[in-house]
Amino acid sequence: MNDTLILEVANIETDVLTGVYSEETGRPQPLRISISVALAPDAHFTPDTPLSASKNYMDLKFAATRGLPVGVHFTLIESIGDHIAETLFLQDARVFTVTVKIVKLAISEAGEDIGMTLTRHRQESARG
Repeated sequence: MNDTLILEVANIETDVLTGVYSEETGRPQPLRISISVALAPDAHFTPDTPLSASKNYMDLKFAATRGLPVGVHFTLIESIGDHIAETLFLQDARVFTVTVKIVKLAISEAGEDIGMTLTRHRQESARG
């Protein structure tokens, strides 16, 4: 069994152009995005292990905020999840799985989470 390091950033709130219906298009919608990535860890982490032995958590946040293209309308939130996953795969060859959970905050009526979770695995041919 291989060891796995899971890095997570949860509950990033950001506005994204998304939606199918006419009342959704043309204006940003508030989303809550959580991301986890899996990568193979170093054999051991010591108190002085450098950041380069892991992945900067802020890369995950960037992929869900400034890493999204400005002015692009994503019809489905699934396509936002795909974009985030692809960004993280391109950033770091050590990442082999990305899970993105997106909640559409504007359609909640009683505090429920309405959205989707997408998990993508790096394709074998793309592994380094």
